[in-house]
Amino acid sequence: MNPAHPTEACPPEAVALQGRGPGRFPGQPGGPNVVQYTTVNIVAEPPSDYVVWSICNFIYGNMFCLGLAAFIFSIKSRDRKVVGDHQGARHYSSTARCLNIWATVLNIIILLFCIILLISVSVQTSRMMHHYYRK
Repeated sequence: MNPAHPTEACPPEAVALQGRGPGRFPGQPGGPNVVQYTTVNIVAEPPSDYVVWSICNFIYGNMFCLGLAAFIFSIKSRDRKVVGDHQGARHYSSTARCLNIWATVLNIIILLFCIILLISVSVQTSRMMHHYYRK
């Protein structure tokens, strides 16, 4: 360990605190240098499982069975999270999220297509009715 850089050989979580005691300021010359290390444990947040989003896609718009597939991967992600396998839960969660995004986008596109089709059919029908009664 290099005395000029006390944290060089330490893991990134360890931070050296030098010479902090009563009546001393950091970096004050003289006296024994006491090196203290503080370790911070960062607990990773468990991944989301997107079960509610998957249920909505499964019930309200199950185009190409993407909602069902997303629901299955969401349940697998939740099971992995309960067991403690956060890496496996992240993998299944990522797949469920992608499937939910695709299902939502396809549902919106199909909904917009249906609205446009309904408007165009109603306009054509009103034109035909107007033309028919005009004669």
